Amino acid sequence: MENFSDKYEKCPMYYAMSILEGKWKWIILWKIYENKVVRYNQLKTILQPIAHKTLTQQLKELESHNIIHREQYNQVPPKVEYSLTAEGETLIPILSLMYQWGKEHRKSGNSGDDAGCSNG
Repeated sequence: MENFSDKYEKCPMYYAMSILEGKWKWIILWKIYENKVVRYNQLKTILQPIAHKTLTQQLKELESHNIIHREQYNQVPPKVEYSLTAEGETLIPILSLMYQWGKEHRKSGNSGDDAGCSNG
């Protein structure tokens, strides 16, 4: 009997989900998209209550897959900025559709408040 990985590892959907899985990655991408370029501390503040370890790990994974670009400036104090790569920009139509779908399908009592999430 095949296990899940053997059966689906060549599936494009599985590939996309393996790179973008996680509770925070889509929101991180959306916030970087909204801000165009964002510093680490600004992103951490925007994404409260995300833990430092979680944000750092998610950013490293996105960078390793060429979805975001990390620019480090060697100065005191250190400055690090994040932006979307050209490949990351290709996810914006998907993010926009997810935002729209969520807005249209949320339960009626919650439809007026975007709770920190705007439509880029």
